[in-house]
Amino acid sequence: MPGELAAVSLGSNLGPSQALLARAVETLAALESCQLEAVSSLYKTRPWGDVEQPDFLNAVVLLRWQGAAHALLQQLQSIERQLGRVRDKKRRWGPRAIDLDMLCFGDLQLADSDLTLPHPRMAQRRFVLVPLAELASDLHIPGYGSVASLLAQCPDQDEPLPVRKPEPWYEQE
Repeated sequence: MPGELAAVSLGSNLGPSQALLARAVETLAALESCQLEAVSSLYKTRPWGDVEQPDFLNAVVLLRWQGAAHALLQQLQSIERQLGRVRDKKRRWGPRAIDLDMLCFGDLQLADSDLTLPHPRMAQRRFVLVPLAELASDLHIPGYGSVASLLAQCPDQDEPLPVRKPEPWYEQE
């Protein structure tokens, strides 16, 4: 399937987190415009920003998307709603059942009211960079360089703890 290579981070710290993340991956894989390329291991991480909340489970997926970046964003937000995401305007980085963030979309650099690509804070977050480096350390992030170089320079020193390898935590079609 042709299309743009996109990286998406997944996180959850409310409810059955592993099951919610697995369902998000399965839902993405089932989309007609999407071809799942790779799924990282599952990582346990401390909360970032708003630290008074449970630890997160995080992962990253690489996928090929046939369509526009905004169409992928709409699908990610739809999956979040289906899986119980409630956005708390008072706690931007508060607890959540599911969080799906587009990290990059090919070589696209974009900043509008709905979407900023590459993700503006990905270079500061080991919980994103570690699973992304597991999948594609040489991936070039427009305006930043390789994932490996971002990880080497990342100011965040909280090392994500791997808890599950890729295959056991989600169903492959």
